[in-house]
Amino acid sequence: MQKFFALVPAAGSGARMGAALPKQYLALAGRPLLYHTLKQLCACAEIERVFVVLAAGDRFFAQQDWQPFADRIEPLYCGGAARAVSVFNGLLAVRDLLAADDWMLVHDAVRPCLPADALQRLIDTLRNDAVGGLLALPVVDTLKRADAAGLVMQTEPRESLWQAQTPQMFRYRALLEALRAFDPALATDEASAIEHLGQRPRLVNGDTRNLKVTYPHDLELAALILNSMEKK
Repeated sequence: MQKFFALVPAAGSGARMGAALPKQYLALAGRPLLYHTLKQLCACAEIERVFVVLAAGDRFFAQQDWQPFADRIEPLYCGGAARAVSVFNGLLAVRDLLAADDWMLVHDAVRPCLPADALQRLIDTLRNDAVGGLLALPVVDTLKRADAAGLVMQTEPRESLWQAQTPQMFRYRALLEALRAFDPALATDEASAIEHLGQRPRLVNGDTRNLKVTYPHDLELAALILNSMEKK
């Protein structure tokens, strides 16, 4: 039977946060941001194991307390300079543990507020899908294209546009081969690599709470979301 695994690329430095620590280790609701991300994934009973791809010289992961779900996670110290390289290296590192048709859910290390129902919706929608897919939201804001000076060049139509989220869920072997064949500099997410092979990933309705922490003020918003989720 097919199995479900998760992989979290967490080798980045988070330069845009302007912090001394990589942003996945910044404090959020009394824990490292990465703790909440892994907690959400480990709470899903269908996910067998969560692999965390870290930079080779990462000294922070081992300093944290992962005890509540330590038996569900496995650190892999093989991260690369780009996200796609980290994911590809992680997939290679676990090649003896997964079958070709097992599902791999790749989730951003800095999306700590993944709702359980959104994760389950992704799995339920795609478990029998031929290709796989990703959580995403239809674009609702007006989009402007700007020049180098920050002046509006034109308004872009938003019809049929979606904002990609994670997890992105694909068969293990298919994702490995897609990333092997694609330029890591162009693969901003796993779906783009799959698309490069001519496949069409399925869009699964995501959740606005599943934000990606990018800038300092995002931490405040994430804390509010986590607090709201815990009260339900």
